[in-house]
Amino acid sequence: MSNSKNANLNNLFSFLLKKECVIAIYLLLAIVAGYKQYHHHSYNNYLIFKYVYWHTVDLQNLYNNYPEYLDSNHYGPLFSIFIAPFALLPDGLGAVLWNVANVLILLWGIYSLPISLNKRTIIAWICAHEALTALFSFQFNIALTGLILLSFSYLIKKKELQSAFFIAFGTLVKLYGIVGLAFFFFTKNKLKFIIGGLIAFAVLFALPMVISSPAFVIQSYTDWYHSLAHKNDLNASLTSFQDISLMGMVRRATGNINIPNAPFLLAGLVLFGLPYLRIKQYKHLGFRLMLLASTLIFTVIFSSGSESPTYIIAFAGVAIWFTVQQSPKKGWIIALFIFAFILTSLSPTDIFPRPVKEFIRLYSLKALPCVIIWLTIIYQMMKEDFESYLIADK
Repeated sequence: MSNSKNANLNNLFSFLLKKECVIAIYLLLAIVAGYKQYHHHSYNNYLIFKYVYWHTVDLQNLYNNYPEYLDSNHYGPLFSIFIAPFALLPDGLGAVLWNVANVLILLWGIYSLPISLNKRTIIAWICAHEALTALFSFQFNIALTGLILLSFSYLIKKKELQSAFFIAFGTLVKLYGIVGLAFFFFTKNKLKFIIGGLIAFAVLFALPMVISSPAFVIQSYTDWYHSLAHKNDLNASLTSFQDISLMGMVRRATGNINIPNAPFLLAGLVLFGLPYLRIKQYKHLGFRLMLLASTLIFTVIFSSGSESPTYIIAFAGVAIWFTVQQSPKKGWIIALFIFAFILTSLSPTDIFPRPVKEFIRLYSLKALPCVIIWLTIIYQMMKEDFESYLIADK
């Protein structure tokens, strides 16, 4: 009987580790979340996205408030091209397919990583719940996570032009994409990467002009800047659903919304940059993956615009950090990962009583485990020899 149970468990784990199983689960989550939100008329984010296309076509300011939705757009003009195929469809179908497209790009990014198939699948499973949180909001952050992963993977695989394209695309849609430049020092063909990047930025910058006009697109980039600056001021509110960041934790713990971002960003950039001093470690895949994890987490915990669905980006970093660790994993690493999974990923769910969820939200505590893990990554990158990290690429 015991052998039979073990065999059944082994069969179950083998099934769950199949790439096809993960893809099916992600597609199911995307479809169910999209249909549920549309059926309950809770798809305002999708309407914002949809009208980026229509307002571009009609040469209307992309960042005004419009009666069709309750909020304003904060994505670049290039987004009008990406959302176009969905905006042309009926809302229900467009919303569901939008979610499907986002998870496919995320999975493309995860499965592009230069590590073993089992490790990639484990990363996908770890990210699944955080992806679901973002799917309920129709968040582009799901696809953006995939784009950052793709910019890393293609650079590691010496495909500099593709990497530069994903960085340019991510940046011109949502500024977070620019963090892909963090991997610049891992390429030997830097000139090819720079030239490819400049061409990609130029082409993608101009692409929305095809459905609008050059003057409109240039003006829209100026409007985008002012929109983001205004949004940054609003995010610091003590009751905002955003600013789930290191700065947000400090502002809300002290009750002082006037604490500036700059000192935190400066300190964060110094810490982020320290591992670059270990030039001899660049060649080791473990070091490179740690930098990828650091980049993904840094992007979120040092952004006052981070909200709960944004944490798909950071949690992909947590998943990569945890998966890269040497086996068997140390007890404190497992404990820290569980702490992150509970507080960061599960805190918005009904597992937590409403007063506890509200407390976590009000003090931006969803960010806390990610901040601790990010500091841990910096420490490990500065202290450990990654030559001993055995990471299969199969």
